[in-house]
Amino acid sequence: MNWVCVYCGSSAGNQPGYAQAAAGFGRLLGEHGLGLVYGGGNVGLMGILADAALAAGSEVVGVIPEHLRAREVAHLGLSRLHVVSSMHERKALMAELADCFLALPGGLGTLDELFEILTWAQLGLHSKPCGLLEVNGYFAPLLGFLDQAVAAGFVRSEHRALLEVSSDPASLLAALARRFQVARTTVELSRL
Repeated sequence: MNWVCVYCGSSAGNQPGYAQAAAGFGRLLGEHGLGLVYGGGNVGLMGILADAALAAGSEVVGVIPEHLRAREVAHLGLSRLHVVSSMHERKALMAELADCFLALPGGLGTLDELFEILTWAQLGLHSKPCGLLEVNGYFAPLLGFLDQAVAAGFVRSEHRALLEVSSDPASLLAALARRFQVARTTVELSRL
């Protein structure tokens, strides 16, 4: 596993713990020699995450649509910045570049990206691991909803289990790396 795609807010939120978590995760990527793929912005948690990863020695690749380049203030200090024509292209390129996916706190865009990539996993379009970093209980209502969707018969338990969740960044990264290795081994065995 070399590249981690992180979905997170273009806002920093109203609790300092969100920014601390983004900075800490960026540093963690650098400590593990992992590259970051993210939305390419220089604002909010996106900018904090990217700056911390760069400072820790990570390669950082941003993917931003032309119509958001000025609005999200494209980060000009990245290792690479891809400017694409649409949100669809952004998501597809991020998915192509990454070995796993992780969400930090964010708004509708973060949730959209997380649920789309989970849906792609559910449909078998990829086998890359997906995770969620729980910060200060931010995702607790969402996780409760997912459990309710399982109980109500709308989500299968094996699809709910596609989302690895932890409040500990290092544990979450290790769990994603294990899932990545299992998926990779499964693909290699299927080719025999």
